[in-house]
Amino acid sequence: MKAYGPGVVILVAYLVIGSLFAAATPVWQAPDEPAHYNYIRSLAQGHGFPVMEPGDYDQDYIQRLTTEGFPPELSVLSLEYEDHQPPLYYLLAVPVYWVSGGAVLALRLFSLLLGAVGVVMVFLILREFCPTQPGVSWFGGGVVAFIPQYVAMMASVNNDALVMALLWLWLWLALRYLRGHVSVWALGVVAGALLLTKSTAYGVLPLMLVVALLRYRRAGMPRRWASQQLAMMLIPAMLLGGMWWIRNITVYGWPDLMGLIRHDEVVLGQPLTADWLAREGAVPFLRNAIWTTFRSFWGQFGWMGVVLDLRVYQALAIFSSLTIYGALWRLLDSVQTGIEARQRDALVLLGTSAVLTIGMFVVYNLTYVQHQGRYLFPALPLLALGTALGWERLAEPRLAVGTALALLLTITGVGVIGLIQGDLALWPIAMLGAAGLALPTLAFSPGRWRGVFGGGWLLAMAALDLWCLFGFIVPMLSS
Repeated sequence: MKAYGPGVVILVAYLVIGSLFAAATPVWQAPDEPAHYNYIRSLAQGHGFPVMEPGDYDQDYIQRLTTEGFPPELSVLSLEYEDHQPPLYYLLAVPVYWVSGGAVLALRLFSLLLGAVGVVMVFLILREFCPTQPGVSWFGGGVVAFIPQYVAMMASVNNDALVMALLWLWLWLALRYLRGHVSVWALGVVAGALLLTKSTAYGVLPLMLVVALLRYRRAGMPRRWASQQLAMMLIPAMLLGGMWWIRNITVYGWPDLMGLIRHDEVVLGQPLTADWLAREGAVPFLRNAIWTTFRSFWGQFGWMGVVLDLRVYQALAIFSSLTIYGALWRLLDSVQTGIEARQRDALVLLGTSAVLTIGMFVVYNLTYVQHQGRYLFPALPLLALGTALGWERLAEPRLAVGTALALLLTITGVGVIGLIQGDLALWPIAMLGAAGLALPTLAFSPGRWRGVFGGGWLLAMAALDLWCLFGFIVPMLSS
C-alpha cells in the first residue's frame, strides 16, 4: 500500500485543483464549451441526437462572443457545431444535466472525474512498464495530472475527457492482454466505446492490428490464431461503432459515416491553412505553428486568448529540452543493452499510438489552422514514460555532470551574445544555471532523496496550475 501513497496524493491534489478550475473559470471560457453543452442539452430535453445543419457555426458571432467575454445578453444557443460528434460522452452527461438542472459547473466536474480516470490509467500503464519502480509510475502520472492545459481541459465541458479515459484504459488493457491477463473481447468493447466517443479516437483501429501482431509474435501461435484474435476485437468494436455509422448514413447520406463531410460544409469561415500560408509564407507560418503548439500544450487558455508570462514558457522549454535529452539517452541505452520483451512491446504500442496522434494532428492542420497542443494529449502516456525515465537517466552522475557543463557553456554563449547585442537574457540564464546546479545535486544525493526532488517538481507544477488560474485565467477572462 505504501507504494500507492504518492499516487493517491497526486490524484487528490488533481481533483482539488481541477475543481478550482471548474468553479473559477468563467462560463463558456473553454474551447468549444457552448457547443458541447448544447449537444448535452438537446439530449437531456428529449430532442434526440442533434443534426449538423447550416447555421450551426458562425465565425463572426463566435469572434464577437470571445472578444466580448460571452456577455449574458448574447445567447450561445445557436452554437451547435459539435452536433456531428459521436454520442457517448453526451449520453453519459445527461443524468448529470438532469440532476443539476443543467449547471455548467456540474458538467465540468463530471469531465474532471473522467480526467481523473485518465490519470489513474497513466499510473497503471507506467506500472505495467516498470512494475518494480513505482517512482516511475507516480512521477510520470503526476506530470500528466498537473500539466496546466490538461487540468483546464478536463475541467471543462468537452468530450476529450472521455477520449483520454477510454484510450488510456484500452492501452492498459492491451498491455495486460499481451501478458495473457485480459480477454480479447474486453479490448473490442472498449474500442467500440472509443468509436462512439470522438473521431480522433479512431486511431484505436490500427492499434488493434498492432496488438494482435504483438500477441501473435509473443505467443508463437499460427497466423490463423492471430486473425481470430483480431476478429474478436473487431466484432464488438464494429457492432458498437456501426450503430452510429448507420445513423449518420441515414441522416447525412453515403459515404458520410462520421458526419465529417457535413461538418466541413457547415463550418465555413474557419481559418484555413492555405490562406494563412499564402498570407504569411511557409517559414513564418511554421515558426508560429510550432510556438503556438508548444504554448498551448502547456497552457494557453480560454479560446487561445490567454497566454502566460514568457518566462514560464522559457522555463518549460528548458524542462522539455532536458526531458527529451534524457529520454534519448535512455533509449540509446536500451538499444545497446536490450530491454525486456514486455517493455519492447509496450514501447511499440505506445509509440504507435503517439505516431498516430501526431499524424492526425498534422493532417488536420493541413486543412484548418488548429495549432492546439491539447490535440497531442492522447500521446501523454508515452510522454509521461519518457519524462520519468529521461530524468532517471539524467540523475546518473556521469551524465548529470556532463549536462551541467554543457549548460554552463550555453550560459556563457548566451551571456556573450547578450552583452554584444546589449540585451542580456537574465531569466533564461538564471533558469539554465538553476538546471545546471540541480542536476549534479540530484545525481549525488542519497537515493531516498530523489523521491523528494520528484515530489518537489510536482509540487511546483501544482503551484503553476494555481498561478495559471488565479494569475491569468480569472483576471484576464473576468474583466
